[in-house]
Amino acid sequence: MTQRSVLISGAGLAGPALAYWLHRHGLRATVVERAPALRDGGYKVDIRGAATEVLKRMGLYEQARAADTGMQTVTYVKADGGRIATLEADLLMGRRGDDLEVMRTDLTRILHDATATDTEYLFGDSIDTLDEDADGVTVTFTSGMSRRFDLVVGADGLHSKTRRAAFGEVPLRHLGAYISIFDVPEDLGLDREEVFFSAPGRMVFAYSTGPGIPAKVGMVFASPEQSFADPRAELRKRFAGMGWRVDEFLAALDGVDDLYFDSMSQVEMPRWSRGRVVLLGDAAYCPSPSSGQGTSLALVGAYVLADALASSSAHEEAFSLYESGLRAYVEKNLAYGRKMASDMVPGGRLQIGFRNYGMRTLRFNPWKRQIIDMVTRPLQEAANAVSLPRDAAA
Repeated sequence: MTQRSVLISGAGLAGPALAYWLHRHGLRATVVERAPALRDGGYKVDIRGAATEVLKRMGLYEQARAADTGMQTVTYVKADGGRIATLEADLLMGRRGDDLEVMRTDLTRILHDATATDTEYLFGDSIDTLDEDADGVTVTFTSGMSRRFDLVVGADGLHSKTRRAAFGEVPLRHLGAYISIFDVPEDLGLDREEVFFSAPGRMVFAYSTGPGIPAKVGMVFASPEQSFADPRAELRKRFAGMGWRVDEFLAALDGVDDLYFDSMSQVEMPRWSRGRVVLLGDAAYCPSPSSGQGTSLALVGAYVLADALASSSAHEEAFSLYESGLRAYVEKNLAYGRKMASDMVPGGRLQIGFRNYGMRTLRFNPWKRQIIDMVTRPLQEAANAVSLPRDAAA
């Protein structure tokens, strides 16, 4: 029987993870990525619950653990920079057991290196058109090249071009905020510490994974859905004079080459496939950065989709198995992301004051671990809300 060929759009996290499992199951994967090479930028991401088990089955868990950020503390500060409270990072951020936190660029490199020998990568190109018939899909790339594949997988993120080509315009669910993340070249004196500062409708955070390493800065602000012609100007308008070290961060914007700026949005779709095209990761079910679960959904989704394709000779049956096996897990994480979006951007001074008081007094509470476990329980439940198929490729 001819080996089935699968084109995957996107070389971020979901795409290479799927390519890994497709090869293990005897399918032939090609990954196309519009960037000229692996993306170097990115922020820290969490790998929790079922996703850690997927990494273990890939044999990549130890590599990922070696790249763990090692973040130690989370600190909340006032406008004058005074510390409100400092707490243990893993405890407060809901990481338990074998959960990991790594820089996105490190995990991308690990997944790419694990697949580079057996997977064809096409950098600097992307899907232009899809022409499906009964036997496969003819894909025309922006480079002008045309090739045939049995199946096409869109793993190309929140604003998926593959999703648009197969499904048309799918409206995103806006969660009422925008987020920006960028590097600050100056050393902020942060050693594996993350600092948070809030004002009504705005939140700023900064962290570094070691002394002397350039810090990552994030800015989140409440806003109805709209377009911004100049994100840098918008950030300056909304955050100037806020306090702490925010004006320093804004002054560094002109020298930033890898500014990330996007809406806090989710993708909600009644179906993740149409014909021979199926969506994976953020392209299908982005939970938004507020959930902290996008990476985990990508890894688990790739595992479940590959298993379904290996278990079924008909793609219709495989896509149905994929959706039925993952839907409850996705819905749980989407709901968690919606809940956390409102917590990320405080509505008023009373809410901020109440939160700060709780953080300041929590470190003296003998039951602080139990309290934080209770608060973070919904995250752990969402991270483990799936039964993984057995590793048939082992």
